[in-house]
Amino acid sequence: MYVESYDEEGAAVYDMIIKQIFQDLQLGPSIVDLRAFVDPKNAMFIFAVKMKDTTSNIYMNEVSETKYSKNDDQTIVAVGNENYLPNILRVLWREFGRENVHQPNRYAIVLEGNQMHIADFIVDNPQINLQTRIYDGIYRIIPEGFKVIKDLSRDGVVAVVATDELIKDDWVLKCENYIDELNGA
Repeated sequence: MYVESYDEEGAAVYDMIIKQIFQDLQLGPSIVDLRAFVDPKNAMFIFAVKMKDTTSNIYMNEVSETKYSKNDDQTIVAVGNENYLPNILRVLWREFGRENVHQPNRYAIVLEGNQMHIADFIVDNPQINLQTRIYDGIYRIIPEGFKVIKDLSRDGVVAVVATDELIKDDWVLKCENYIDELNGA
């Protein structure tokens, strides 16, 4: 972890804030490294975090059993792992609309027609979940009033430039350099 600033005391304070927020959000074990640059004179903040790789996606057929009933012309999803029920419902609502997803009981979901293709739907993406938690941490760390934010995330690095003014090209370049540095380029 490296926090850079023209103000050494400010860098130390931000180092402490970053550590505390990442500890509160339990992100420490999920982070490979990070870079931050704080420039109070120019009202600018750059933050780049390299994430660890996570487990692979969880698919519908891993947490439920899907069957098609030809007699009723319905697809029944028997939820095997209740922990994924909110994710399963969210995915099905997005695909078919809430009004077309029926849940007669806690462990069953009914869809009209032959919808066996849903077995291959992704119901949980741990990498996206981690990325979302990191964004949450970053938005807690960004100084109050820095509402102009440019997201430069790529290649397993969550990176943003934030300011209360117009974002300058050299700030974007510095952020891009942090991304390259974190990726070992």
